[in-house]
Amino acid sequence: MADHDETTGNVTADELRLLIERAERLEEEKKGISEDIVDVFSEAKARGYDPKAIKKIMAIRKKKREEYQEEEAILETYMQALGMI
Repeated sequence: MADHDETTGNVTADELRLLIERAERLEEEKKGISEDIVDVFSEAKARGYDPKAIKKIMAIRKKKREEYQEEEAILETYMQALGMI
């Protein structure tokens, strides 16, 4: 373990610095990926696709089929009750 001067509890200064630097690198990667996703939606829009619809499809694809079907059935029931369909 490191000298007492470098240690606070069980965490050394070097270990803490490495963890912070790693988190910072990941935040930068996340920012880059977020920018890439924005670019994909911009491209989709430029090609005539609706980004909102694409995002909705992506959300649906993340769910289990049964979960999605149940949500759709409830939505339909509520919309019928409100005279929307």
